[in-house]
Amino acid sequence: MSHQTPYLVFSGTNSRYLAEKICQSLDCPLGQMNIQHFADGEFSVSYKESIRGRDVFLVQSTFPNSDNLMELLLMIDAAKRASAHYITAVVPYFGWARQDRKDKPRVSIGAKLIADMLSTAGITRLITMDLHADQIQGFFDVPVDHLYASSVFTQYVKDNLPLDNLVITTPDVGGTKRASAYSKYLGVPMVICHKSRLRANEVAEMRVIGDVKGLDVLLIDDMVDTAGTITKAADLMMAEGAKSVRAIASHAVMSDPASDRVDRSALTEIIFTDSIPYSKKCAKVKVLSVADMFAESIRRICSNQSISSLYVI
Repeated sequence: MSHQTPYLVFSGTNSRYLAEKICQSLDCPLGQMNIQHFADGEFSVSYKESIRGRDVFLVQSTFPNSDNLMELLLMIDAAKRASAHYITAVVPYFGWARQDRKDKPRVSIGAKLIADMLSTAGITRLITMDLHADQIQGFFDVPVDHLYASSVFTQYVKDNLPLDNLVITTPDVGGTKRASAYSKYLGVPMVICHKSRLRANEVAEMRVIGDVKGLDVLLIDDMVDTAGTITKAADLMMAEGAKSVRAIASHAVMSDPASDRVDRSALTEIIFTDSIPYSKKCAKVKVLSVADMFAESIRRICSNQSISSLYVI
């Protein structure tokens, strides 16, 4: 690889599609790695070129299964042992983020455990996007650049949705702060969905606080897993007299039967970023790329420039 750039970008197996787009935006080649798999499911990671004294950026989201996290940890350890100067983990989707506190007795705080594992492996910086809980940044003792997909989404909303008839909402009270930011930025009203759960991934009851009659509703969330909450919210909005319902969410976890639920729901469309690869077929799903945003962050970090101007809201 050419040594013209002050940094090298490498990718784990399942985030390669995004790393290639980031490198295209940076106008640099993607670094070559060798990942060898053994019969028992174990694997080993090695770099095909010298990274001694270089700043390396390792692109890998930690979405299920756990192999993606393990691969990232081995990439970090290998880079540390190969004498890389700085090791930045670029984790567009930070998994286990829903386990950010003890919400009942005798549970793990999984997000803190993952933070400790990444730090112990040897990262000097983390770049991530739309954490499920902002306070996870404080679980790290290294700098965390927490990007927001809002710059990508707000541009899409302005270009494609009727702002004069739009209302912002959130499928649960936890996302009120995020929805409020969109509401203020776009200058449109906001309503709230209140839900109660029987257990994880199962919504018991939901009701709308506010009026959506005759309006185009835009649901805002950070991630969609089984799509139970967001589709129930969409159907409820239509029952309350909404003209149409769309949704935007940063991370397309989309565990089965999410795609079928979205297909059958009242949603006109649901817009995600490409932080996680979405390969299932669903006509209502649209994917916007965040590669340029991550590329610009890498560029600015390497030249010691501020990245705060990348944040729209």
